Amino acid sequence: MEFIKFDKIARLSRNCIITEKIDGTNAQIFIGEDGEFLTGSRTRWITPGKQTDNAGFSGWANEHKDELMQLGPGRHFGEWWGAGIQRRYGLEEKRFSLFNTGRWTNENTPECCHVVPILYSGPFTTYKITETIQGLEKFGSQAAPGFMNPEGIVIWNEAASMFFKKTIKNDEKPKGSTK
Repeated sequence: MEFIKFDKIARLSRNCIITEKIDGTNAQIFIGEDGEFLTGSRTRWITPGKQTDNAGFSGWANEHKDELMQLGPGRHFGEWWGAGIQRRYGLEEKRFSLFNTGRWTNENTPECCHVVPILYSGPFTTYKITETIQGLEKFGSQAAPGFMNPEGIVIWNEAASMFFKKTIKNDEKPKGSTK
């Protein structure tokens, strides 16, 4: 019988980064070493057009292709959000906000991109999770200042290399659950 090892367990009390969870639709841009340019949703590749475009993301990305190529080779995941998508955030336009806060800032991205706001960076504590959620409830979105109904937070645990999310409302329920 093949031996299967038990993986090392990551420590919870290590550095984490808490960002605002934006309520839009997950999107990605793939740029190949050879200049190949693809767009995707959370689950599939998409192309411009009404039935396969993920709320217009592929069309937008292809219109901004020259600018987006500045992201360089790799997979660039983010949230496509704003006008006509989920909470809308009081915006008249749609935005693409990159998730990788370790690589991107609002100063080093192409002008057509944003980065999800970092709300906390430091040692993981449940107190910081609670404090950050309460701050969003009280002061509203940092991604769209003045919008007072933000969705929640995403916690990146560096030791585990994993994301976790916590929503302000209905966090105890699975997404879409009415129970």
